[in-house]
Amino acid sequence: MNGKKLLAGAAVLAVAGVCVSSAVRDETLAPPPIVDYGPVRLVAFDSCDGAVAELRRAMTPYVTAYGLGGANIMFAEGMATDNSAGVAQKSMPDAPTAATPPAQQQGHSTTNVHEQGVDEPDIVKTDGKRVVSIADGKLRVIDVASRAITGTVDLGERRASQLLVSGDRALVVTDSPVPMTKPTMPPDRPSSAPESGTELVLVDLKGLKEISSLKTDGFYLDARQIGGTARVVVRSQPRISWVYPDQTTNEAGSLRRNKEILQNEPITSWLPRYELNESGAESSGTLVDCANVSHPAVHSGTSMLTVLTFELSGQLGTGQPVSIVADGDTVYGTDRNLYIADDHRLLPELPARPPVRRPVSTAIHQFDISKPGPPKHVASGDVNGTLLNQYSLSEHEGVLRVATTTGTETRCCWRMPTDVAPPQRPAPSESFVTTLRRDGNQLAKAGQVGGLGKGERIYSVRFIGRMGYVVTFRQTDPLYTLDLSNPSQPKVMGELKINGFSAYLHPAGDGKLIGVGQEATDQGRTTGTQVSLFDVADPASPQRIAQYHLPETNSEAQFDPHAFLFWPQDGTLVIPVASYRSHYEVSSLVLRLDGTQLRDGGRIVEPSSQDYGGGQRRTIVIGDQLWSISSAGVQVNARNGLAQQAWLPFTR
Repeated sequence: MNGKKLLAGAAVLAVAGVCVSSAVRDETLAPPPIVDYGPVRLVAFDSCDGAVAELRRAMTPYVTAYGLGGANIMFAEGMATDNSAGVAQKSMPDAPTAATPPAQQQGHSTTNVHEQGVDEPDIVKTDGKRVVSIADGKLRVIDVASRAITGTVDLGERRASQLLVSGDRALVVTDSPVPMTKPTMPPDRPSSAPESGTELVLVDLKGLKEISSLKTDGFYLDARQIGGTARVVVRSQPRISWVYPDQTTNEAGSLRRNKEILQNEPITSWLPRYELNESGAESSGTLVDCANVSHPAVHSGTSMLTVLTFELSGQLGTGQPVSIVADGDTVYGTDRNLYIADDHRLLPELPARPPVRRPVSTAIHQFDISKPGPPKHVASGDVNGTLLNQYSLSEHEGVLRVATTTGTETRCCWRMPTDVAPPQRPAPSESFVTTLRRDGNQLAKAGQVGGLGKGERIYSVRFIGRMGYVVTFRQTDPLYTLDLSNPSQPKVMGELKINGFSAYLHPAGDGKLIGVGQEATDQGRTTGTQVSLFDVADPASPQRIAQYHLPETNSEAQFDPHAFLFWPQDGTLVIPVASYRSHYEVSSLVLRLDGTQLRDGGRIVEPSSQDYGGGQRRTIVIGDQLWSISSAGVQVNARNGLAQQAWLPFTR
């Protein structure tokens, strides 16, 4: 999670705002009353004329002399750079007292993912015979047997952020700095539309060449892969060129002109665009048809989510797009369903009204991906509060479990600075786990348990079978164990209070959990990376049975689980750690889980690079070796003893 993007207030705006009907055609009518949130029910537009009429009407209350919602600048966390790699994870059995370790593909580790069989994008992939990485704008293929870089694909100016691999095909997610071709705008109307977006690049790993690329003007949110099928979620904003007050136009004139501009915008201003290059053949146009766009009853018309589906064995095409008029923050997927969650936190303020404290809720949209082809929206619902990340969601036996924190005006977890929030005193925070079950086209509430960490917020969540584990933090770290075997009556079984917190929880088998986070003083001041081993075999009495503390460091694994490696065959645990003492250094911390002990296995430090510094980002197991990958190169060490066996530097 992963780097904040500076976005204009109108650039990434959440779903909420106006209750409208697709049957409305008279745009001169007064806009409908404003509501802050409401039931989430998606319906399709009846026509392109109906779609544009409703989108104009929904957006009208938010138009100001400066576009949408004034000229505020907001920070939104970019989910696109959820970079990582580690170990494949297996769905857990139903036993409520034991956490079972994830399954490992014999001989090598794979990306540490949320659900077995559902791959997630990362910066490194391996099949045990080759390692594929992306760094500094290049895709590199390393042969494991010869320990040599056998090929490089230069992606040019495109900034590669993530990677999926199926057989000899790689799908690379890049941010393209090159503007898409824009419609001609009048010179007196400067465009506020994003000029660059996401570009998906399909690469032939055997031929080491680019096969095709698809550029959209939407921002990449996340992706999931099942077998050779990848589904990519992007979000886009309307391309409307507003006017602003200047020496010739006052605010009243600018407001009047912007309202006129809105009422004359065509539907294509809302629909995302694409540019496709397949083996040199280029095409472009509107990515999605009006018939493939759905909308909730409550929306502001200021953002659109599009799910793209690709069979990596063929050409990219345009991804069989399916869109909804919504925003999104979090993507979670199983082998049958894809969920997109939106916490409504970027809704523009209404002009000429003081800031209001809205009840914070999260909308969740469920898509059926069990059949080939594009996903089908099947249900939507909402819960109070905001999510931490995808681990706040978990589907088990047809029930979706959702962990949220309420009472926070700003986003739950480092997503928006407090100085852009209204100045009112926030209500005390509290965390909940809510269970949802599909009822027709609704995700209906089945049960809920609250009272978790009052005055605190969630720092990590893990659902394992019929059990749930939630860590909250302010000064101490309560680890809550929850029995979710009866979705109608979820209940807290136990609580463990210790200093510090765990930001990521990982099952370690035999009723144990590994936690990676920060140690802290009694006053809540963090003091460095902490790895904890918890015994949760007795849910009523969770215990921490081992701890390893590395002062004055932090780890990427705290906020990106893909950076976490656990190899249960011999208890090897590896995370990158960064130190800021005399100089900045990133190395790999190796621990050994030995029964109830966490033993120090040493550190892997990258050789100095004359070209540029690296610092390990990912470590993978291949046979009896540990392969550590950074932006500077690949280092191979013996799994036992950590003796260096090879160093393969990358060249620019």
